[in-house]
Amino acid sequence: MSQQDKLLAKILSGTSDSNIPFAQMCQLLRKLGFEERIRGSHHIFTKESIEEIVNLQPKGSQAKAYQVKQVRAVILKYQLGGQDDDSL
Repeated sequence: MSQQDKLLAKILSGTSDSNIPFAQMCQLLRKLGFEERIRGSHHIFTKESIEEIVNLQPKGSQAKAYQVKQVRAVILKYQLGGQDDDSL
C-alpha cells in the first residue's frame, strides 16, 4: 500500500481529520488530477469534470479539519481514488 493509498484511507475513514499533513493533502489532490493555483495562503484546486472548487489553507503544517471533510465529500461524491481510478 503506497503512502498516497494510506492517506486516502485515513481521509475516508474520518477518524483523524485534524491530523492530516497539509503538504500530503495537496499532493494527494494533485495525484487525483486536480490543478493547483496558489493565491497567498490559499491553495485552490480545480478539476475539469468536478464542479466543486477545493480551497485549502494550512494550519501550521496540518490541513484544517473542516477542509479535510470537504475533500472527503468530493472524493466520495465523484468516487475518486477507487480501485479502477488510474490516478493513484
